[in-house]
Amino acid sequence: MSRTTPLDHPHTTPLDHPHTADCEEPLYRRVARRLLAELTDGSVPPGERLPSERHLAAHYGVSRETVRQALEVLRHRGLVATDRRGSHAALPGPALQASGSLTFPVGARGADRDGLHRATVAWQPPPPQHAEALGLAPNRPTLVHRYDSTAADGRGRRTAVTSFSAVALGEVEELARYRDRADGTASAQLRRVYDWMRRAGLTLHHRDVIVRADDGPTMRVTRYVQDQYARPLEITDLVVDTGQEALVYEFTLPAAG
Repeated sequence: MSRTTPLDHPHTTPLDHPHTADCEEPLYRRVARRLLAELTDGSVPPGERLPSERHLAAHYGVSRETVRQALEVLRHRGLVATDRRGSHAALPGPALQASGSLTFPVGARGADRDGLHRATVAWQPPPPQHAEALGLAPNRPTLVHRYDSTAADGRGRRTAVTSFSAVALGEVEELARYRDRADGTASAQLRRVYDWMRRAGLTLHHRDVIVRADDGPTMRVTRYVQDQYARPLEITDLVVDTGQEALVYEFTLPAAG
């Protein structure tokens, strides 16, 4: 039978207290110390949800019970808060701001722009070309996101259809939760999906193809995203009624080193 190490009192033995060889630090406190260091350096900004216990256990090479004990230490010190949605970083500091270059879906207008915007998700078979790109069997359902936006003057309509792979749904908990409410009618804003993917440990490689449609003043953008293991994550088809509007493609390259 596995044995659980008793937790020390939350207000004794601070995490920066030195330990000697005669007083070996428990494993859960070492994990709490490492997690606190990541919270302090901004890896998980204030208010952001922490990765799952399963992910943290794999990250630190310990059991989920050890992770629970470490989180309890941080929770008692007010460094982590837990609610129905999970555990969140509670250190003071600025909350994470979503990068404009990571807006989902590709081509989405800012949330503060005037006009009509609608986004929904459905659990259904994706378009055939999406299924092929994602390695899904024909007619196998997955999470499909639809975005429709029109400017305040009625021009510049943008429609996007995104299909997510089994890898994305298996690795990104925030995304997988949409399956139970993906009825195709309820509003579903996934603007932070790329941040969720990155927090799940996925490196994102974007490939965007932009072509002019033959049937009028429209542009089609196809975005394909895969991770560091070349596994497909999502594919999006965006159609933009450009008219006189410029189609701007913005991206960010990380610093070297």
